[in-house]
Amino acid sequence: MDYVTLFAVIAAAGTVAGIISGLLGVGGGIILVPAFYYVFTGLGYHPEQLMQICVATSTGTIIVTSLRSVTSHHKRGAVSLELIKGWGPFIAMGSVLGVLAATVLHSDQLLLVFGVIGVCLGLYMLLGKKTWRISETLPGRGLSALYGGIIGFFSALMGIGGGSFTVPLLTAYNVPPHRAVGTSPGFGLLISIPGFIAFLLTGWGITGKPPGTVGYVNLPAVLLIMVTSLLTVPIGVKLAHSLSPARLRLVFAITVLVLAGNMLRKALVG
Repeated sequence: MDYVTLFAVIAAAGTVAGIISGLLGVGGGIILVPAFYYVFTGLGYHPEQLMQICVATSTGTIIVTSLRSVTSHHKRGAVSLELIKGWGPFIAMGSVLGVLAATVLHSDQLLLVFGVIGVCLGLYMLLGKKTWRISETLPGRGLSALYGGIIGFFSALMGIGGGSFTVPLLTAYNVPPHRAVGTSPGFGLLISIPGFIAFLLTGWGITGKPPGTVGYVNLPAVLLIMVTSLLTVPIGVKLAHSLSPARLRLVFAITVLVLAGNMLRKALVG
């Protein structure tokens, strides 16, 4: 019965997350981590490192969505292979370090990290301007390595594909928006694959985990999210075409602020 209930609720969450992902143009991690947290706690699972399980499971779902997205964008010539080659190794190393950091934090501490960064991202989406520029040219290798490491670290720590970091950063360096959006899923692969493997290899000593959890990764949830999101993302994409870009940005910002804000509230007041 635990398996049946878990599958049914996660499938419902995946359906909603898929629609939101297609509607808002994000990989879904910023939506899925809170969804997993609410589902697992609602079903009575309270392991010592519950947030790590939510983050790890979200990381697993990003692999397929990022691969599908970067392939589609590459066919349209919107992926910068030069950027992926230049920033990629540092993003991957940052991702592994982010997983290692996540495993030594208490669940409440990781909940706090997710809430704070999520609220900051939501505020940027709400108040930030597309015209903001750091430079008209891309940074040098040293600064690129620093950016890549930071992006990989915090993305793995939060269980997201990094698009919320990379797209604003690349556009601030005068990369065309469609190229920034197209390249971002490539970074997502370099975050999610090493992060997923690292999460599978850790967390074996944690008790009270939801059924089907290997290491920190809940495999049934990963599979269900993959299936349901692939089916429902097109619905969100269709809805997106009926809204203006400014309206979409507003919807995304409010959604992230509500979800991350509630996670922050839970971290601070329980």
